[in-house]
Amino acid sequence: MKVNILVGTMTGTAQLCAQEMELALDDGETQVETLLMDQLDSSVFARDGVFLICTSTYGQGDVPDNARQLYEDLGTKRPDLSRVRYGVFGLGDRTYAETFNFGGKKFDDLLTELGARRVGERHKHDASSGIMPEETALEWCKEWLALL
Repeated sequence: MKVNILVGTMTGTAQLCAQEMELALDDGETQVETLLMDQLDSSVFARDGVFLICTSTYGQGDVPDNARQLYEDLGTKRPDLSRVRYGVFGLGDRTYAETFNFGGKKFDDLLTELGARRVGERHKHDASSGIMPEETALEWCKEWLALL
């Protein structure tokens, strides 16, 4: 199985989580490639394998700056993603209740609109919980992979 982890990050926390997930999942049977969303467009979803969106939330519930181009390209080109299976590991802070984890939610909503099928529940890490996101990422990604 091939897993493509697409990372949207501002401060590097989502990238750290993605690296931890890659180390946990890439075991010979499962091949994992982690890609920062910088310079990606909707054609990335033509790749073989399943996709894992690992993204933080920025500003007023926006996707991170490095994810904006991909998000906007998907919204503009509206490709048929009916063959795509994906998961979402979102990072946020519940103290921003009105926009908590909206980076992950926006990708999840758009991918669903375009026909992609989410596997499992969207994970919503809360920075104010005191639990390190990379610890949660390790546990969550193993459960997610089992669902595939």
